[in-house]
Amino acid sequence: MALINFLRMKSGVGESSYANNSLMQETGILKTLPVLKDTIKAITNDDVVFNQCFKIADLGCSSGKNTLLVASNIIDIFIEVCKENKRTPPQIQVCLNDLFGNDFNNLFKMLPAFYEKHKKKGENVGPCFVSAVPGSFYERLFPDQSLHLVYSSYSVHWLSQVPESLENNTSHVYMAKTSPPNVIQAYGKQFITDFTNFLRLRSEELVYGGQMVLTLVGRSEVDPTSDDGCRHLELLAQSLHDMVKEGQVQESDIDSFNIPIYYPCEDEVRNVIQSQGSFSLDSLNDFEVNWDPNDTDYTNMNDLDEPSHTHGKNAAKVVRAYMEPLLRSQFGNSIIDTVFKRYEKHVAEYLANKKTRYFNLVISLTKK
Repeated sequence: MALINFLRMKSGVGESSYANNSLMQETGILKTLPVLKDTIKAITNDDVVFNQCFKIADLGCSSGKNTLLVASNIIDIFIEVCKENKRTPPQIQVCLNDLFGNDFNNLFKMLPAFYEKHKKKGENVGPCFVSAVPGSFYERLFPDQSLHLVYSSYSVHWLSQVPESLENNTSHVYMAKTSPPNVIQAYGKQFITDFTNFLRLRSEELVYGGQMVLTLVGRSEVDPTSDDGCRHLELLAQSLHDMVKEGQVQESDIDSFNIPIYYPCEDEVRNVIQSQGSFSLDSLNDFEVNWDPNDTDYTNMNDLDEPSHTHGKNAAKVVRAYMEPLLRSQFGNSIIDTVFKRYEKHVAEYLANKKTRYFNLVISLTKK
């Protein structure tokens, strides 16, 4: 079955759903606001925006409260910048994009409250129109030169497909320190192909001078197998192997399973942008978020005085929210609760000794 048919965040509003386990992503969204403000200021310098509808696309929008939080933040910043420039905000269109399996129904249920809130922004603020655009952002989604701003949060590190020739990546579900060199090369090559394609497609859809702001998980070191690049997924593989020993999972199923994701370093991102050539890089910033998003101590190990099982449980919920649909497609439904119980334990033990964090990149681009 094609990856596009089952790659998605866990739907619904249950305890383990993405909607209820996306605090890490919310933290990233809020940290991106200063970059968004600078980007929107640059867009409003072009009078074209005021002569028509201001069109925004959120790529990989998912289905929780963060989706409309992003839209609200962009709209609020845009209105504020318009007022600073003594201009009347025009009509606004927000296009929400994700794969076909995304829980759009959950989003639609939140729209009445979103529209009601928008109406309260004042009589001089133009109406806002929200639409859903299902499909892969590795294909064309919008007409030529129809967008002013493209935003994407925690999506572009997902690949269009599992890289080819990973048959010898046995015992792993991703790159690992003991993976063969060809596996690491295949993942890097797939990222270059996909990110190059992503930039080319968006350059066709954005107006001249249009902007993009992308937030994605990366890594702090050149080494693709650094702890902040793959350790959390190595622990997931370890959890699956625990269940092999108990006869609940077939080792062959692990050997044939590889996660279609890639966390690039800054140099890789810069090189692809320069090589593709359609965009100028305005800024590339980074920030870190703890595996346990409820652990807000980013400077030392003090928060580890809290029982480590709490950190393990919270961190496991984050990973389960985006990994469960993929695991179900490979291993079936029956193992899910058990494998994440094992995962909680392994993560807790790891965090008790080392406080690895997710390394995030924020990229601001302008179409040439």
